[in-house]
Amino acid sequence: MSMSDLFVFGPLAEAATFEAVTVRPLDGVPARLPGYALTGAPDADPSLVVREGAVVEGLLVSPLPEAARARLDAYGVALGHETFKAQVDCEGGAPRMAEIGAPKAGASGPDWDVAEWRDGQGARWALMAGEIADHAPPLSPTSFARQKAMIAARASSRLRAAATPAPATLRHEARAGDVALRLDAPLSGEFFKLATMRLSHRRFDGGRAEALPREVLVGVDATLVLPYDPRRDRVLLVEQFRSGPARRGSTNPWSLEPVAGIVDAGETPEQAGLREAREEAGLQLDALIPIFEGYPSPGSSTDHFHCFLALADLPREESWRGGLDEEHEDLRLHAVPFDRAMSLAQTGEIDVIPMLAMMYWLAHHRARLRAEAGSDAA
Repeated sequence: MSMSDLFVFGPLAEAATFEAVTVRPLDGVPARLPGYALTGAPDADPSLVVREGAVVEGLLVSPLPEAARARLDAYGVALGHETFKAQVDCEGGAPRMAEIGAPKAGASGPDWDVAEWRDGQGARWALMAGEIADHAPPLSPTSFARQKAMIAARASSRLRAAATPAPATLRHEARAGDVALRLDAPLSGEFFKLATMRLSHRRFDGGRAEALPREVLVGVDATLVLPYDPRRDRVLLVEQFRSGPARRGSTNPWSLEPVAGIVDAGETPEQAGLREAREEAGLQLDALIPIFEGYPSPGSSTDHFHCFLALADLPREESWRGGLDEEHEDLRLHAVPFDRAMSLAQTGEIDVIPMLAMMYWLAHHRARLRAEAGSDAA
């Protein structure tokens, strides 16, 4: 284990990121690395490049305990950091040698702007950094590149959850300290993740349930869109093979669902819905009508669905292929009359709960939507 002082800069010089990686508070002396500059896009880990007359601002941190250093090393491996030693100028003291880790510099790029990074993804990166450091074995740069989008989407989901009001007029109003959880093992999986944890929470009798063993599938926020043509009274159903029913042993693991997709980092649920409608079904939509949002399986998954109706133009009753080849999507789209879609719901051919809920919402509002669209049959 290295016992060198560390010079941290860029994201690691931010308290939230450093603490997420090392599980220790950031405690360092202001320091400067002369002869170098930071370059890179505001959503990237910056590269350290040699530049005469330039200075990188950061902090000099004392050698870390073994466990914290192991987490920092895992973080560095995933991001492709290379380490070297150099002399840094310390505030109020003599220059000191320090260990420095940074991505291998590529082609010269724009100067990295810490303020722009904070505004763009500072809070999200702290959550991402914690997941990266938690990974065992450490993620390779190739594995991280493959998983980065999902790691970012999970972080964005957590930020969105923390910022969303949670009304409590009937249910318990959660307070600080009501819930505590800790991981028993690193997250497992390459797309979604499985969290094995110990959970404690307040009981209704005023006591506490302590150290309950729980497993939760750590998913992401997703947007679901039900396209509906009110003038022709048609809905669009998306058919695709699903691994969940297949693993359960269903005799038919092809499902009929709404348009759906992950809310990528930096997107709103509405933007994700408009994008997915283009990608999956070739629909150019102007706006979405909120239906509801919530957890489809709160006992076993973090998945959170944002459900919308889209007023669409579906001129023909037909089926066609859809989806993106680069995302390995094999979709069949069906534009069918509303009454037929409802019969599929009642016979069990539509057996996806969010789709059923959205169909029954549409049934309740259908007459109004048809009247507003000027349908003669309204």
